[in-house]
Amino acid sequence: MTRERFIELVTAEQEPLRRFLLSLCRGNRDEAEEIAQETLIKAYLASGGYVERYKFSTWLFKISYRTFLDHIKRPSHTMEPLDERIAGGTPADEAFRYEALYHAIGQLPERSRAAILLYHIEGYSVKEIAVITHSNPVAVRQLLSRGLKQLRNILKP
Repeated sequence: MTRERFIELVTAEQEPLRRFLLSLCRGNRDEAEEIAQETLIKAYLASGGYVERYKFSTWLFKISYRTFLDHIKRPSHTMEPLDERIAGGTPADEAFRYEALYHAIGQLPERSRAAILLYHIEGYSVKEIAVITHSNPVAVRQLLSRGLKQLRNILKP
């Protein structure tokens, strides 16, 4: 893959990628941006191994999800609760139009949160999510089902 082709493909996926990472990072823009930059560097370095017959966005999101998982496993990592940033009047207020929903999504376990975001927000198929999360379609369907059930419970008045 040429550098120009990589830039073209990344440009088309940049907004959905950043939106996905921002949601995974519970609205923490700095953390999401750090992971996005790391993802793009990893993707560029691995771009020679990308097979064009596969969907670029699935390949890129797989790298970003793995990078996110690596990031949260670091000993220095602490995920600030979403409600603390919202209460503090930070840019998270403007970042989420549907604040209660994103707050509820932020309470889900990482795998469920990723599946919900990829399926319902980004429009990926169950099969594509299985590739991104290095899982199988049955497990993804279970994550989606359990995640939606958890969201209903969280959002009950």
